[in-house]
Amino acid sequence: MQTLSFPNNRQMPILGLGTWKSDKGEVYTAVKEALKMGYRHLDCAFIYGNEKEIGQAISESIAEGVVTREELWVTSKLWNNSHGKDNVIPALQKSLENLQLDYLDLYLIHWPVAFKPPVFSAMRAQQFTSLADQPIADTWLGMEEAVEKGLAHNIGVCNFSIKKLDDLLQHSKIMPSLNQVELNPYFQQDALVEYCQQNNIHLMAYSPLGSSDRPAGLKAKDEPVLLDDAVLKDLAAQKKISVAQLILAWIRQRGVSVIPKSVNPDRLKQNFESVNIILSSEEMNMIKSVNKNRRYVDGSFFAVPDGPYTIENLWDE
Repeated sequence: MQTLSFPNNRQMPILGLGTWKSDKGEVYTAVKEALKMGYRHLDCAFIYGNEKEIGQAISESIAEGVVTREELWVTSKLWNNSHGKDNVIPALQKSLENLQLDYLDLYLIHWPVAFKPPVFSAMRAQQFTSLADQPIADTWLGMEEAVEKGLAHNIGVCNFSIKKLDDLLQHSKIMPSLNQVELNPYFQQDALVEYCQQNNIHLMAYSPLGSSDRPAGLKAKDEPVLLDDAVLKDLAAQKKISVAQLILAWIRQRGVSVIPKSVNPDRLKQNFESVNIILSSEEMNMIKSVNKNRRYVDGSFFAVPDGPYTIENLWDE
């Protein structure tokens, strides 16, 4: 499988297994099945609430000789209520405990959004802290400390705009090595892809298939269904592959890592096999033509009345 190289010479498989929305009782089986198939990259987060099951699956798979720890790439994320230099290490240690690991291959700031500890799910303005009062640069000091302590081998961010990345680069001793963002044929992120490539920051695509299984409260009325797109369906049919495989191949050929989520064995296998699909320049351009510049996960759940965050200042658009 194609890999992406990190500053410490570690190699991250370009395709991994996403675990957002994977229910308890399902994610354990999905991870064990995926590791047997050959997946070596797992994307996790404390907020997903399923790290303990994932940790059990990893531990058992190592004990059974399916995989070694050194062969695995495991990512997790700092939740919004643990911003601030002194809060990073305790949060990371909790994820490590859940995952039954001594270190993470990659640790990410989940959102450029801060909650007042110990608030887990901020819903009112007074439960948030602005980035002026809790700067990302201060939180980043804790992320850098995680690397210095050997608890995380690489660090990065999620959902950062070019403006926020630019600012972070001015305040970093250890540069962010990756930015995980929504990216799919309906939201192609051309400017961000170019910026990250110029600044040696890898991109990782979440919701690559449109995330149609996300909670109803995160969906817009009559939103377009990516997997039903006529152009994509026609092209996939011509190539005798699934629309999902087509999309994953397109993302990968842009040099972007991708983490489709599934707990279905057949889809896990299909997604994994997408790494063998090669698209022509013409086919890449056909997929490029369907761009709607439309987010499925727009962050509006952080934009509460009188709060410090708006959709505009979250994305700097």
